[in-house]
Amino acid sequence: MITLALSKGRIFDETLPLLEAAGVSVDAVQADSRRLIVPTADPEVRLIIVRASDVPTYVRYGAADLGVAGRDVLLESGVEGLYQPIDLGIARCRLCVAVRQDFDYAQAIRRGARMRVATKYVECARQHFAAKGMHVDLIKLYGSMELAPLVSLADAIVDVVSSGGTLRANRLVEVEEILSISARLIVNQASLKTQPRRIGALLDAVARAVSAQQAAERSAHPSPK
Repeated sequence: MITLALSKGRIFDETLPLLEAAGVSVDAVQADSRRLIVPTADPEVRLIIVRASDVPTYVRYGAADLGVAGRDVLLESGVEGLYQPIDLGIARCRLCVAVRQDFDYAQAIRRGARMRVATKYVECARQHFAAKGMHVDLIKLYGSMELAPLVSLADAIVDVVSSGGTLRANRLVEVEEILSISARLIVNQASLKTQPRRIGALLDAVARAVSAQQAAERSAHPSPK
């Protein structure tokens, strides 16, 4: 039995078509249910539904053989004991620094101001600002990040941004991109050794599905010459 850890939301929705293309389909009723263990059409493959931040933990400790997690989650949790064979190219977004529209971020950097930064991506933020030689006080939050600058809890936030609509709605502006993000297929290294044929076949099938999807996207949106 192969166990794949997924989190509900965008990653879940965008992973299912890839799995189906790889020969692992999930019944729509099962996918929409509240069940935490979801069977697939392949009796040898099942899904478990966990929090996005917990996916690497389930895979690292072998409770799941594989999982799908965003690059941001992997960098924040650490990748020890995890194999990352495939960038699925889904759930694309970016990790950014954002501030109030009236906050002069460039001036604050030039004068070496010590800023307060709210984020749930503490490790990523720490590394980013350390590389810039900036002194910041990091405040860990778990949600409603955009509120922090508006009520003077923080001067800036580090958060995941997709369209930027939430920032604009709260009068915030993106001032710096830290890294681009997409979802990765991750594998428990011990599982790969104990089930090389089964897991290898699934990895190959998913890789073909990703290549086909990306080829279709390029055809639909050709690069300008």
